Amino acid sequence: MTRRAAAHRERAPRRSTQAPPWDSARRAAASLVVFCAVLEDRAGSAWRDLVTAMSGGPERAVAVTTAYALLFSLLADEAELSTTPLIGDAWQHHLLSRLLDADTPFTRKAEAGGWSAMGPALATQARADLAALERCYRLTGATLAAAVARIAGVPVTPWDQFRPLGGGPAASPRLGLMRRFHATRGWDRLAQALADHVAEHGAGMFGRYRAFRWVGGRGGRLEGIRHPDPVGLDDLVGYEVERQPVVDNTRQFVAGGPANNVLLYGDRGTGKSSTVKALLNEYGDLGLRLIEVAKEDLGDYAAILGALRGRRERFVLFVDDLSFEEHETQYKALKAALEGGLEARAPNVILYATSNRRHVVTERFADRHRASTDDEVHPEDTAQEKLSLADRFGIHAPFLVPDQERYLRIVAELAVRHGLRVPSGELRRRALVWSQWHNGLSCRTARQFIDGLRGEALLAQAPSNGRARRAGGRLTPRNGSAARAR
Repeated sequence: MTRRAAAHRERAPRRSTQAPPWDSARRAAASLVVFCAVLEDRAGSAWRDLVTAMSGGPERAVAVTTAYALLFSLLADEAELSTTPLIGDAWQHHLLSRLLDADTPFTRKAEAGGWSAMGPALATQARADLAALERCYRLTGATLAAAVARIAGVPVTPWDQFRPLGGGPAASPRLGLMRRFHATRGWDRLAQALADHVAEHGAGMFGRYRAFRWVGGRGGRLEGIRHPDPVGLDDLVGYEVERQPVVDNTRQFVAGGPANNVLLYGDRGTGKSSTVKALLNEYGDLGLRLIEVAKEDLGDYAAILGALRGRRERFVLFVDDLSFEEHETQYKALKAALEGGLEARAPNVILYATSNRRHVVTERFADRHRASTDDEVHPEDTAQEKLSLADRFGIHAPFLVPDQERYLRIVAELAVRHGLRVPSGELRRRALVWSQWHNGLSCRTARQFIDGLRGEALLAQAPSNGRARRAGGRLTPRNGSAARAR
């Protein structure tokens, strides 16, 4: 036997025992300790099923193609609808997003105390986990697609050519850190950079979302809202004085000081709910988060506090249209939760509620008659119990229906802001007619009227569609609605 043949026989076993890259990635995923939650979502589970199936025996073709199809579908839905550019291919972008979004012991400690407060054992394990995640990350879609095609014997489309929807920011601290991970070989060296990012910008879902809703029921949970209402304080014209106490209270709350629970009450359509939503857009960059809680889920108040207590963010629980009828008793639980319960208030959580009723609970004249005819010894105590819920709110902000002149000022200001060139006399006349035909004098009515004018302007700029025309400098839809409004 020649020396070349002998050398070939010596080398051949070593090549055959070398593990394929997907098997190495599978073992790396199995070794995760601190960051195991990164791969515990649907796409992460599908990826693990895929690499596990690829490491199986000769009858693996069906399992591999099934797992690949599911993962491809999940990544396509995420990547194609993404408003930000992808970092790496679709799987790589997903893994980096999960690294920043997953709630882990490392991110919780980094959020609470930063890198300097990290225990040596946690820091060491975090570095080891980051090195393991890098091995999962480097297994690209092109490599997996080629391997799946060989195993299945059919062509397979890789996931490295998805096209994001776009429209979001192309640069942000989050994307900057993701790009740094993508460009770095040796992720264990980025543990401190990850901790610093979390300490400054938050971790998990509270770092990714600003608005949430509480999904009640058995085992209630928080759900992030991807597209919260973009209304700003500057958009709410005419009620600057009414909202100022709410704004001041929110500013001191975001600054870390004590703050009051707030009840915004008054007539419908006066901007109570919009004011609360606008506060999120005003102070979200400073750590404010808004959580919408339905009245029916107020019994979960203690569970909600448990999920929020001790976090770096400042949370406003938002209960819209809060009111209770006589037969509803949830207000008693809310009273104890706001003030009077044994558990201390969470310093980073306050409650803002809107209501059309000043005292929230229904009051009737019949209650006074009943007090004199029933057998109750102290009927005034019952009345005080009903009224005491409103007393739990330290700030009461009234939002009352505007008079005609105030309504017209709001209309005029909104028309200027949206660039509507309508003669002032016609604007006033049509605004008043609109209020009579629709919802009366209110901020909401003014906005709806302006939205109607903006729609007319849009149609008037495209006369070729046969649905609108210009007439004497006025915007007149062909269906005659504008003529009726005049």
